[in-house]
Amino acid sequence: MQQQNQHEGTGELVQMRDMLREFVRERDWSRFHSPKNLAAALSVEASELLEPFTWLATGDKAELDEAKLRAIRHEMADVLAYLVMLADSLDVDLHRALIEKMALNRSKYPAHKVKGDARKYTEYDE
Repeated sequence: MQQQNQHEGTGELVQMRDMLREFVRERDWSRFHSPKNLAAALSVEASELLEPFTWLATGDKAELDEAKLRAIRHEMADVLAYLVMLADSLDVDLHRALIEKMALNRSKYPAHKVKGDARKYTEYDE
């Protein structure tokens, strides 16, 4: 993510990265933030994001009260924080990674072929 300044228009990802770096530095936690540990923490936080949706019929916003929306917002922030820190630890430019991945997805899932169909690309007839 070191190259982010060159590519990010508003620099919001860079600001998040810098805020997280400062938070970690103030607590002397960098020794715990190996890529493996950050990936594991990211997975845990992503799983915690599911908890407020447990036992809801659809999980649509109409089913969520303010407490559940707050919990979801906080878990989303945790997921984002760990993703940004993981990208920083591996020098991944998230903006470029998304652009690259979207190009791959457009190739795997051409709109004319998959529109309205949720199957995985490997399940389509050639």
